[in-house]
Amino acid sequence: MNRVIRLVFALRRQPHLTLAEFQDYWLYQHAPLVASFATDLNILRYIQTHTIESRLNEAAQKARGEMEPHYDGVAELWWSSEADLTNQMESRGVKAAKASAALIEDESKFIDLPRSPLWLAYEYPQINPSPENISAKPKSNILRAFFPVRHHSKLSEEKARHYWLTHHGPIVRSYSEVTNTLCYRQVHRANSPLDIQLQKARGTIVDSYLGHAEAWVDMGKASNTDEARRANHAFIKDEHNFIDMKRSTFLFGKEHTIIDRR
Repeated sequence: MNRVIRLVFALRRQPHLTLAEFQDYWLYQHAPLVASFATDLNILRYIQTHTIESRLNEAAQKARGEMEPHYDGVAELWWSSEADLTNQMESRGVKAAKASAALIEDESKFIDLPRSPLWLAYEYPQINPSPENISAKPKSNILRAFFPVRHHSKLSEEKARHYWLTHHGPIVRSYSEVTNTLCYRQVHRANSPLDIQLQKARGTIVDSYLGHAEAWVDMGKASNTDEARRANHAFIKDEHNFIDMKRSTFLFGKEHTIIDRR
């Protein structure tokens, strides 16, 4: 059975740019370029998540101990299936090849490509609304949490994934009402052979993650009750059972939908 596959691209900005300059170029210069190639590259969706400048990011990291610096944003693109993407990459016509080259050339103008990991992944919904239309729009009270994780070296990848899905997922789901979590998904790395091609084209030197957790929270209804604090404590306590915090990170962001052809 074909499954929609997602490209996750965690971005660090070029050092000469401020966060505002980076996000401005990304949204107003790069996004239209990607959109112009949507048909040539058969892109199903393209979402930008812009990291917010907020003490919430530092608080989320401090609560978990020492972590990697958070990223400046996350680019995500969807294709209808891995087979569709593979065919697109292996049988590129002139238009598709030129489109890919143009995008990478433009990425290098504002993204620190070697330090910006990218990988293909599959979604595992945990708290999933219907219809799936929740978005952390810039002028809403909703924030998106993005939590890319690497597992403890004492665990195999298989065991870490299994624990994440079968033990940690139910804990988060059990507190969804208390924490006002509107949507929660685990997005696991697909271990696709296409990862190597994508990384090589950009000179990536940072290892990809086991995957990431993502959640949408209505901050306008955020609770500061004892129950909410107990929920956050339970999340973090269990995260330490399988996540290597020193090699993981966390951010809150706002979303911009550039392409949606679903």
